[in-house]
Formats: sequence, structure tokens, C-alpha cells
Amino acid sequence: MKKILIIEDDKSIAEIQKDYLEMSGYNVVCAFDGDSGILMMNTQEFDLVILDLMLPGKDGYEILSQISERKEIPVLIVSAKTDEMYKIKGLNLGADDYITKPFGMGELVARVNNHIKRYEKFSGSRKKTVQVNSLLIDKQDRRVFVDESEVTLTQKEFDLLLFLAENPNSVFSKDALFERVWGFDALSDTTTITVHVARIREKIERDPGKNQYIETVWGAGYRFKV
Repeated sequence: MKKILIIEDDKSIAEIQKDYLEMSGYNVVCAFDGDSGILMMNTQEFDLVILDLMLPGKDGYEILSQISERKEIPVLIVSAKTDEMYKIKGLNLGADDYITKPFGMGELVARVNNHIKRYEKFSGSRKKTVQVNSLLIDKQDRRVFVDESEVTLTQKEFDLLLFLAENPNSVFSKDALFERVWGFDALSDTTTITVHVARIREKIERDPGKNQYIETVWGAGYRFKV
């Protein structure tokens, strides 16, 4: 049974999320402040984290930074903050998804299902590599090397890069990438793709301004050049 950690200071919201996820077959643990959330992360193994941003003790951004440094695990931010700057900050720190409150529990469960399924799909693949010029992607160990030096990508950055690299020279719109990599409709919000592409470029491009690997096709989307 997959295990999920909810870090949410509003106990009523956490309990509703817990009930719906348990009805969907998950084992769910709740933490109601940032410090307890970090303690649970350090002492237990989880398959996904649902993280609020405004928390007593360590806030969601601090927790997200620690998770990204120590573990490869999907992180879904749920927050009442609707301003795009908060979403961009969370995604830049390694979050895989961002949902603004209020939201339907059905949507939450669907997103959790998709993130876990896609994590299993990518992490459970046979050992293969994808190499383009000086870029090497190790699919089995989920590692990326540029000029034989390893670069660290978050789970969704790796998934997005791998998808593009395995479909070279094809143009994908932001909506299409969101659907193919995240597993559901972008709902007209493509900030997630923009941020992830920018972060990948920073890590794998010798000169991000020249976009050696991931090319922007204006008005259409992105293409992995081979």
C-alpha cells in the first residue's frame, strides 16, 4: 500500500484529504506543523507528500528545500496562495505540482494517482540510457550527466527531460507536455512547464541562451533537438 504524508496545519482540511485518499486505497499520515513534517520525513518512508505552504514552525518552502536535497519523491503543493510568484517559487524549489485552494477532493486524488503511477513507470523501467552529444540520461538510476559530470534534477524535471529526449525533433505544446508528463489536463495553466524547462536548461545547457538541447518553438511549444 502506498504511503502519503500530508503536512497541513488546518486539521479539518487534512482529515478530509486523509479520508478521501484512504478511501482510494492509500495509507495516509498527517503532520500539522512544519517541524513534525520534517521529523516524519526523516524517520519514515513515503511515496508522495502533500504540502501546504503556510505552516507553524518551518514553512512549506523550507520543507520543500529539504525534501529536494535528501529524497526523490513527488511533492504536491496545496495552498491558498493564488499569485503566480508563489507557484513559481514552489516549482523552482522542486515541487512537482501546485493546486490552489479551494479544490475538489476528486481532483486531488486524481493528481496523486497520476504522480505515483508516473513515478513508478519511470523508476521501474529497464536499465537503458539516452545519450545526445555530451548529455547522458540513465533511465534506470534516474541520473543525468553533462560532460561526464552529474547534474541533479528533481523527479518531474527528469521525467520531462526524458520524455523530450525520447521523442526528439518533435514539437510539443505546453498543454501536451503537461498531459503526457504530469498525466492530466493543464487547465490552461502552463506556468509549471515554463518553470521546469527553464530549470532543466540551467542544469544541462552549456550556454542556456543558445538552447543546445531544448528549443523553444515560438507559438507552438518545445522541441528536443537532435
